[in-house]
Amino acid sequence: MTTREETTALDKLNRALESGALQQVRFTLNTSLRPVEVAHLLEKSPPKERQILWNLIKEENEGKVLQYLPDDIQADILSTMDTDRVLAVTESLDTDDVADILQQLPERVTKELLQIMDQQNRERLEEILGYPEDTAGGLMNTDTVTIRPDITVETVLRYIRRHNEIPEMTDSLFVVSRKKESYIGILPLTKLLVSDPNITVREIMNTDIDPIPADMPDDEVAKLFEKHDLVSAPVVNTEGRLLGRITIDDVVDVIREDADHSLMSMAGLDEDEDTFAPLMKTTRRRAVWLGINLITALTASAVIGIFQDTIDKVVALAVLMPIVASMGGIAGSQTLTLVIRGQALGHVERSNAGWLLNRELLVGGLNGLLWALVVAGVSIFWFEDTTIGLVIGLAIIINLIAGALSGTLLPLILKNWGIDPALAGSVLLTTITDVVGFFAFLGLATYFYG
Repeated sequence: MTTREETTALDKLNRALESGALQQVRFTLNTSLRPVEVAHLLEKSPPKERQILWNLIKEENEGKVLQYLPDDIQADILSTMDTDRVLAVTESLDTDDVADILQQLPERVTKELLQIMDQQNRERLEEILGYPEDTAGGLMNTDTVTIRPDITVETVLRYIRRHNEIPEMTDSLFVVSRKKESYIGILPLTKLLVSDPNITVREIMNTDIDPIPADMPDDEVAKLFEKHDLVSAPVVNTEGRLLGRITIDDVVDVIREDADHSLMSMAGLDEDEDTFAPLMKTTRRRAVWLGINLITALTASAVIGIFQDTIDKVVALAVLMPIVASMGGIAGSQTLTLVIRGQALGHVERSNAGWLLNRELLVGGLNGLLWALVVAGVSIFWFEDTTIGLVIGLAIIINLIAGALSGTLLPLILKNWGIDPALAGSVLLTTITDVVGFFAFLGLATYFYG
């Protein structure tokens, strides 16, 4: 279903809700739409309509819809369910999807759910829940098909045919040792189907695919999938024992979440921020970020206050001040965005950071010189004062260089300290370019005007 068709469906559902035609809505949700499309409709709906729509979904379809919802909405819906209901909802889901859902629940409820599960499912879930959510172990699915290296292709084919179905996204079988279940290699299905039935797995398996350590961060997993064009990959523990596999659909989710994180963090928001979150929850989350920005604004205002006497003498300074800060801020943001993106792609490292810094300083200096001449000319023409043109021109050069310097160094320093550059970088950059810009502009004005 295209975006336009989803919008049309949502409009129809809203009209049906308004008219009270709930049977029509229930039929559409449970028969006409796929679970992922229902999830998108729920995500697009305000809280009141969302709750009504959720109540109209059949119980056997709830788990399928729930796995496609963002964490924030998942948590809201799960908070209204009792333990038995959550267990019923998650019964038909893959292990990794169940683990994602359980992580939205209080620890007490998660323990209750694990206790009433059958032993096999409990052990699988505990394996995944033992790793942080943003690692390969937290991302993996324990549903795998494993074979031994000493059996024949014909035996493998008979073994597979005994299953009613094999796990989704299975493109390869994993070859493991008999005793310790240690990972040895993979056998692609494409190779299995065309091989001589009498040869052994050892003769045709691929041992070039390295397994992914369970503690590897999920963004590095995504880079491996991109680099090697993988559809699935084995996950192992520190002893080399096969734990599960990661599939491309999980990696796509990681890539999307990382992109959302980078975008939303620039405004101090969570990547799972619900567009239609309740009033007080939204207000509370944004208030923290506004408070941080207030501190930076007060810092810049304090710098301006130091030069109050100079501003009183030359009123034009108050008119031109925002130009200096804005130019530095934009130049710094360009560099900051470039470096953060380079870090995310693995392009920016210590070995090339020096070259990048020198390049950005030269770019800042050249752009500073260019726009200093333009702004100085406009200022001289506007206020008929050569001195003020000289002052603002020099201040712009200084601030654009400062923006380039801070835009390059801030992400490197923050990442080294274990702080997310996307979250903290923009606030610190704004503070630096405002303070440097105002100080340079007003300081030069004080020097030249006395």
